[in-house]
Amino acid sequence: MALGRSGDVEALQLAAEWARPVALAGEHLLPVLAPLTPLLVDGGLRRGSTISVEGAPGATTLAMALGAAASAAGSWVAAVGLPALGLSAAAELGVVLERMVVVTSPPARAWATVVAALVDAVELVWVGLPRRVAAGDARRLAARARERGSVLVPVAARGATSARSGASGGWPQPADVRLVVRSSAWAGLAGDGAGRLEARRAEVGATGRGAATRERRVALWLPGPDGRVAPVDPPVLCRFDPMGRGPVDEERQGGGEAAG
Repeated sequence: MALGRSGDVEALQLAAEWARPVALAGEHLLPVLAPLTPLLVDGGLRRGSTISVEGAPGATTLAMALGAAASAAGSWVAAVGLPALGLSAAAELGVVLERMVVVTSPPARAWATVVAALVDAVELVWVGLPRRVAAGDARRLAARARERGSVLVPVAARGATSARSGASGGWPQPADVRLVVRSSAWAGLAGDGAGRLEARRAEVGATGRGAATRERRVALWLPGPDGRVAPVDPPVLCRFDPMGRGPVDEERQGGGEAAG
């Protein structure tokens, strides 16, 4: 179901009638793809939580992958304010498009209302953030997600971080879990820069509140050659040659961090 710029809230309310939760009330977690479980203390997405995604190129792919397993398991999902989202790429990640509501670019004045309607309607909502999000709107939307048992996923591909508030990526409230693509590089190009991009290697970190305070990091193909997310195994460091000759693959030695 796709909606345009008109921000048709009535249509979103109809979606709430169609999209009935498929999980039992006692199931507090939505599943995630196996390569992503090391990033989450609970091994899944806790209902009612806010999971922010930000960082280097690859943040939108990571966010989509975060909801793929829930979608495949029968949950309805929604994306709002992500006009550049590639539906084919989302489908390759495992998102079931038949159970996905898309609102491309809601009017700025109706942004919070549209997001709230989606939180009421479906179990996971990806939210592309406008230039500025009012702290009160963010607080109310997070509270609404907690009340409804939905998972709210604010996405900020260029993720600025506020050290003072702990908020990140344009989301002015601390998230329950904060995922950051710390570095990413494409593989597949020859030394002269010619060829076809085949896969993107990314270093992803996760922090948060409570048990998630201590940072976790994993290296992922985001996506891999088949369009899906996969762990980097054997661990390979893909970095760009400082002389501009394209990406260079190296075996990781020890526990060093990826080069951006």
